[in-house]
This record gives sequence, structure tokens and C-alpha cells, in this order.
Amino acid sequence: MATTDAPLDQVAREAERKRVANNMSIQVATVNGSGSQSSNTVLLRSIFQMGVPVSGKNMFPSNIAGLPTWYTIRANKDGYIARKKEIDFLVAMNSETAQEDVMSLAPGAAVLYDEPLNLRALRQDLVFYSVPYDKLVAPVCPEAKLRKLVKNMIYVGVVAKLLEIDMAEVEKAIRKQFAKKVKAANLNLAAVQAGYDYATANLPKRDPFFIQRMDKTAGKIIIDGNSAGALGCMFAGVTMVSWYPITPSSSLPEAVIEYMKRFRIGPDGKATFAIVQAEDELAAIGMVVGAGWAGARAMTATAGPGISLMSEFAGLAYYAEVPGVIWDIQRVGPSTGLPTRTSQGDVLSTAFLSHGDTKHILLIPSLPEECFTMALDAFDLAEQFQTLIFVMSDLDLGMNNWMSEPFKYPEKPIRRGKVLSKEDLDRLGGFARYKDVDGDGIGYRTLPGTDHPAAAYFARGSGHDEQARYSERADDFERNMERINRKFETARSFVPRPEVSTGNSKIGIIAYGTSHWAIIESRDQLRKEYGIETDYLRLRAYPFTREVHDFVRQHDRVYVVEQNRDAQMLSLLKLDVEPALVNRLLSIAHIHGLPLDARSVTDELMTMEGK
Repeated sequence: MATTDAPLDQVAREAERKRVANNMSIQVATVNGSGSQSSNTVLLRSIFQMGVPVSGKNMFPSNIAGLPTWYTIRANKDGYIARKKEIDFLVAMNSETAQEDVMSLAPGAAVLYDEPLNLRALRQDLVFYSVPYDKLVAPVCPEAKLRKLVKNMIYVGVVAKLLEIDMAEVEKAIRKQFAKKVKAANLNLAAVQAGYDYATANLPKRDPFFIQRMDKTAGKIIIDGNSAGALGCMFAGVTMVSWYPITPSSSLPEAVIEYMKRFRIGPDGKATFAIVQAEDELAAIGMVVGAGWAGARAMTATAGPGISLMSEFAGLAYYAEVPGVIWDIQRVGPSTGLPTRTSQGDVLSTAFLSHGDTKHILLIPSLPEECFTMALDAFDLAEQFQTLIFVMSDLDLGMNNWMSEPFKYPEKPIRRGKVLSKEDLDRLGGFARYKDVDGDGIGYRTLPGTDHPAAAYFARGSGHDEQARYSERADDFERNMERINRKFETARSFVPRPEVSTGNSKIGIIAYGTSHWAIIESRDQLRKEYGIETDYLRLRAYPFTREVHDFVRQHDRVYVVEQNRDAQMLSLLKLDVEPALVNRLLSIAHIHGLPLDARSVTDELMTMEGK
């Protein structure tokens, strides 16, 4: 093991012997508001442009500026992009957390730090690199007020030199980051070069980590889930968006606004959509329900606290059978909780949101491409089943940068469901709004403005019969509730089906959302380290399809992995599978607010297996 006490040539030789290519986790520790986001994005893109699979995880505080923030870039030749538990290369820029950050590292890690922090004395089993950032940034940036921001680009240059990142790719990433600001791009590039030159002259390589060009990112893009979802909503034909700002969902409607301004302005220069920032979440969903009843494709985006406030309107939409789409970008609760940490903690409450007997359809994306495609699915399903559709994303997926395949242009026509036109009513003579004509639980509806005397009906939140007339008769209410439940059962055949990977293992794993990425890596760890094969089912929607029931039936033990305290998806599964299968379901649940890592899953599963 290389240490700072060993002679420099011995340390360098040891590092060279143990060279580790494209398998590292780089963590940058700064303070919120210091401008490090641009620097970290440049690093991420530079590695990505060298063909190396990467992911970026931002852990930031819930205040505006001044508190610690950490950004972790994982580069992995095998394509693993879940958060890695161990940090291999630390860039320590925050005096408040520097000592704790250093002490948390495993032996052999590298530390790049701001010279005044004097971290070298803390440990003897790490490789330390010291850089006088203030001295380097002053000649590059004459304006003192900008130096705090430009200073971060110094470490980009140093890291590029130490990790052998191609400077041509760094420049390309900077030009992209500051595409419309040539002067800013040149200033930041000069800072990167200053860091690179300093490292060349003063920092001999003493750690084993480096980036080597590959070809595993060709054709891919980098995008966050909220932007992908916003793009999908536009392609799905959304015409009305109401929202109230809340972390981590705000960037989704903000992205919708930008896309719609670019692509949904009519030839006359007028907008073909309406986007309203509401006074609160209740108003936001109220507008969605009203617009959905009027025939618009309407949506809102929120997080857990907003979902709680939307409960009563969700019940109205469920019972009056009004379409709409709600994006829930989940964060840690209850209450304010950890508003800038990721979670899967809204699953159970959202599935049954409102009072009385309600069951909602949930779509669960795991990657940006699914945020795009499930946006299309959500609006189609909302109108097909005349109900709210909840897209259950999370902070990790929504706000962090992910590699993705480019999105395919939608070729399927928009499906409006059972909407009766004037011509239909002329032929039929009339209709019963809440009658099950086809046996699927879904009634026929008309849209306001349909020019026919039989088109009107009351969209009632109170008791009603098949003709939408007010009724408190027990048989009317029971008939109506059973029909709506039949509609939910019909949805099992139309929601996105799970992805299933099966062999002959007795052990199954069920996961969903961003937990998926840890499972991919954990299954490989279980195979390589313990010789244990596992089968895997990734849930993509609720209600569960027949594949889910079959999967549980085929395995002796099924571990349900999720990011909440109370095993919420496990609870839904126990309510859904036949009673004889309930004892086969076991929980692996995590609630630390950090994106799930593979090692934690592997260790807990092996403990539960008694090995």
C-alpha cells in the first residue's frame, strides 16, 4: 500500500503497479452556492466523452447557500452506475467537512485538497495532493468577486492531469456548459489550464486511478429524469400544466415551460397551451381536475408534502372519473423531512390516496428514457381509464444526471379513450355516464361543448347512479364502487409490464425505480463473491400484472428491495398475492436518503440468508 511516508519513487512505482482504469468513485466536497455544479458537470461530461460509463450524484443541503454539498461521479468500465459506497478520489474544498471526509475514506484512496486545510497530517494510509487554489486563481481571474466561482475550475484541471482525462474533452465539455457565453467559457478554460499546468509541474502521480478511453457511451446522451419527463409530457400532447414549486419536482414543470415555448407556439405566435403557477398544491391539482374534465391533457408535478395536500381532490377525480397526470418526485419524509434527499416513501400513501376506498394507478420509471416513455403512457392511461395516473419518480432520478439512450420519436397515435362525439350520440340517442357497457369497468364520457342535447352529465363527487344522477341508495353506491374496482383490475393488462430475468434460482429479488441500478451490481457481487444466483423482477407499475404473481410463486424467497423504512411496496405485494405466498416475501429496506448502493444490498441479503 502506498503511503505518504514512503519515498516518492517507491510510492509512484507502487501506484503504477496497481493502476486502476475506469473503476473509481470521485467525490467533490464543496459548499452550496460556490458554483461547483458547473465544474462537476464538466468533469462528468469529460469522462463520458471519453467513452466511459458514468453517473453523477449530487447531495446538497436544503438551504440556498453556505452549507456542505457533495457531488459524486462514478466511472465504471462494466457499466455500473449506482452510487458506490466507497470513495476512491476525494476533492476536499470545504473546511467544515474536510477532516470528516478524509477520515471516512478507505486506505489507499487519494485526497486532493486546498492547501490551507493542511490535511496531510490526518492519516498515513492515503495519498495526498495539496494545491494553492487562491494563488492559482488570482492571475487567471482579475475580478475578485468571480474568483470563488472560477476557483472550482482549478480542481477540474488538476483532476484532469492526475486522472489522465483528455484536455480536449475537458474543453469540449466547457464549451457545451457555457455554450452561449464565450467569454465565460474562455475564463473557465484558462482556470482549468492553470490547474493542469500546476499539477504537471508540482504533483507527481502517486495514486493508481486513471481514466482510459473506451467506446461504451457512443450514441448516448446525458440528461436528468425531470427534463426527460418534461419532454415526454410535451410529446404526449399536454395542454395544461399547473404547479406549485417544491423540491425536487420544480425543474420538471420549468423544463416543460422551456420546451413548450420552443415547440408549441402556433403559426400565429400564440401559445397552444396554458401553464399556471398556482398558489398552492391544492389549487394545482384542482386546476388539473377541472382541465381534465374539460378535455385537456392536464398535469402537475410535486413531492410528498404536495401529494398529502392533494388527497381530497385525488378522491374527487377517482370517484367522478376525471383524467389527469401527477408526477411525484419523491423525497424523504415525513413532514419536511430531508427535502433534498432521495426516497421511495410515497408509494403506499399514493396508491390509496384520499379517504374511503381508492386505488390509483402508479407508473414507476427507473431511467430517463422511461421518464420519457411513461409520460406518454400516463396521459394515454389517464384518458383510457378516466382517472389520475401517478408517475412515481424520485430525487435521484429526477435531479441527477444519467446516461441514456436517445429517445425514440413517438409513433403511436394519442389515445383519448371512450369519448363520444356528436355523431356517436346521434347514432346512440344518449348514454349513461357511469354504466359499464363493455365489461371492463370503464364508462363512456363526453367533452364539454359537444353539440348534442344528450351530451351533458354531472361529474359527481357525491353518490350517483349509472346515469350520473344524485343517489344515496346502497345498491347504486355498491354497484358503482365495484365497477370502479373492475376498472382497476382491467388496468393490470394495460400498465407497463415488469422486466423479468429468471433462471433456476430459489432466490428472487423484486425492486423498482432507482433501486434497480444497485440490484444489477449486487446480483453480480452475489454471483462472483458467494456463488449465489438470483432471479430478478423490476416492477414498472401498480396494479401488479400476472408476471409479478408468477415470479413470487416460482421462488422460495423473494427479497423486496426499496428505499423507505416501512417496506411499502412489500405491503402492496402482500395485499395482492394469494395468502399462501405472503411468507415468501422478505424486506430489504433503506432510508438514509442516499441513492442505494449495491454493497449494502449484498451484505444485508447475505445476512438474511444466514451466510
